[in-house]
Amino acid sequence: MAYEITGHTVLTGLLGSPVAHSISPMMHNEAFRQLGLDYAYLAFDVGTDHLKTAVEGLKVMGVRGFNLTMPDKNLMCSLVDNLSPASEIGGAVNTVVNDDGVLTGYTTDGIGFMRSVKEEGMDIIGKKMTLLGAGGAAAAIMIQAALDGVAEISVFNIRDDFFTRAEGIMEKLRGQTECKLNLYDFSDPEVLKREIAESVILVNGTSIGMAPRTDRCIITDDSVFRKDLFVFDVIYNPEETLLLKKAKAVGCQTANGLNMLLYQGAASFELWTGCEMPVDIIKEKYFKR
Repeated sequence: MAYEITGHTVLTGLLGSPVAHSISPMMHNEAFRQLGLDYAYLAFDVGTDHLKTAVEGLKVMGVRGFNLTMPDKNLMCSLVDNLSPASEIGGAVNTVVNDDGVLTGYTTDGIGFMRSVKEEGMDIIGKKMTLLGAGGAAAAIMIQAALDGVAEISVFNIRDDFFTRAEGIMEKLRGQTECKLNLYDFSDPEVLKREIAESVILVNGTSIGMAPRTDRCIITDDSVFRKDLFVFDVIYNPEETLLLKKAKAVGCQTANGLNMLLYQGAASFELWTGCEMPVDIIKEKYFKR
């Protein structure tokens, strides 16, 4: 069917700065077209200085919802009426749903991670994960994994603000889940080696190895890799980081963050429309590796 803006078109979008590089408008608008939904998705370059004003305007205009990217995710928590459990624990929002003026904030990054792992044929529920990093993406992964039933998560990070923040997140998770949570710094490589040896999945939730610094790898001891270890890197540029190359050379199953990006968007799409995003079509058009 022809895709036209009408007087009934429902607006969704993305707030953040910068946003011009985002694939989200293409992904969501193609999904709307495929399902014949009279929706549109636009990107707006809005930083924290003007976020409150922008949100008030979008609310008045009756938008159905919107995504948030950096640097707006944390501030958005104070601008919504309700928070999902994951957003409340992590203090970040990447998706807002507007129900007749009532704004609810969600974080779908962790949902995207869990679905992408499942799509790879991996079952990590009731098992142990080692997670490298405690920043935005890593925190979202830790929270959703714990909420979904991963039995134990060992997080490694340098002793910075994210380390301190992770301590607070873990305290909340311990009160709401049965997940065993461990937080370490990178000072002792033997501890890292031990935790990976006990895990079924190793996740890089940092930007180490991302373009243009593709020669970097967060793991310096290749002996931690074994054939039955699943190695996941949230980075998708390059599509195969040095970490994934090293893991694959040993025989590990590997995956990058492309499907995580796709499925976090699919979760937002469903929250706004009540429909499942046609992910196979979107994957073929925009995420084909």
